[in-house]
Amino acid sequence: MREGLQQWDYVAAALAIGVIGTLVLVGWTLLAMVRAERRRDKVRGK
Repeated sequence: MREGLQQWDYVAAALAIGVIGTLVLVGWTLLAMVRAERRRDKVRGK
C-alpha cells in the first residue's frame, strides 16, 4: 500500500474524464445533427 499521493493517478483520471467527456459530446452532437436532418427532410417532404 502506498502512503504518498501519486500525481500520475490524478493526471490519468483527468485525462480519462476529458476523453470520456469529449466522446459524449461528439455523440450528443451527432445525434442532434441526425435529428435536425430528419426534421429538415420532413419539412421538405422527402
